[in-house]
Amino acid sequence: MNKQFQNISQQIVDWYKKYGRHELPWRRNITPYKIWISEIMLQQTQVKTVIPYFKNFLKKYPTLRKISQASEDEIMAQWSGLGFYRRARNIFLTKEIIKNDFNNIFPKTYNEILSLPGIGKSTAGAIMSLAYLTPRPILDGNVKRVITRLVNKGIKPIKEKEFWQISEKLLNTKDCFSFTQGIMDLGATICTPTNPTCNQCPLKLNCQSAFKVKIKPKNKKRSIKRLIEMNLQLIHTEKSFLLVKNEEDSIWSRLWIPFNRATMDSYLNRLTHYKNEQISHQLTHRVLDLSINIYKSEKEFKIQTNKKYKWIKKDKIKEYGIPKPINKLMNEL
Repeated sequence: MNKQFQNISQQIVDWYKKYGRHELPWRRNITPYKIWISEIMLQQTQVKTVIPYFKNFLKKYPTLRKISQASEDEIMAQWSGLGFYRRARNIFLTKEIIKNDFNNIFPKTYNEILSLPGIGKSTAGAIMSLAYLTPRPILDGNVKRVITRLVNKGIKPIKEKEFWQISEKLLNTKDCFSFTQGIMDLGATICTPTNPTCNQCPLKLNCQSAFKVKIKPKNKKRSIKRLIEMNLQLIHTEKSFLLVKNEEDSIWSRLWIPFNRATMDSYLNRLTHYKNEQISHQLTHRVLDLSINIYKSEKEFKIQTNKKYKWIKKDKIKEYGIPKPINKLMNEL
């Protein structure tokens, strides 16, 4: 069986060299830093969505040394609109650890990388295989799907431990870079969740599920997302917006957002209310129903609160992590 796994591994390498997505920006001029940023961005996010964010992020912070001086707000600002903001928070925490404990040099061992915030076994394995050319197994969603169909366990689910064992057996020690990129690309472009193109797959002669995956209709019923209602008060002067940093472990954690009604109630009667915006914002698993009351103030004022707040100048909002729908609305005012 090991011989068969080695043959499959080499088939993936050969396929990647010919058909892989070599044009992806994180596959050029590779450094551990670039691989790290791309792997974090690609967690729970599609490649086509990540590409422009990755390019902008690397333009702002091209090296580990450059990002070492960035504040949490500055990193969050580059992340605005990408979602799952805990990832940006983990980038900030990780670069602080690398700066303080590793002299601004990205760690070189698997265990050191695994100890960093937001990095699990698969991400650590990808960094080792792609940046340091040290073979390590990975197990993202695409790889799991390829393995599941390859060994065809039928109705009995494959245990996590067995997934890792198979992933390790498939490793290509001679060209771990092409193999690691290849198996991810294979799952993303050929062995897709629905309607896989088995006729184009290099593994079709070895795969137990080839041409057996049922084609699912495109008009399948979508699951209903959880609705979350938010009532916010967006206050601004001629040149600034009043925002509060969301310190709660909830939606838009660590981002700058308008105050809620309860905090601002005693201040609103001195302001001019002139508009209400109703915004429906789609997240991966939830829908935000935003009701935003917009007020204008003649001047900036202080608030009695233990929360961190700021009057942010209108020409400086790009420097802060602000949710996409709020940012869009502010730019329209």
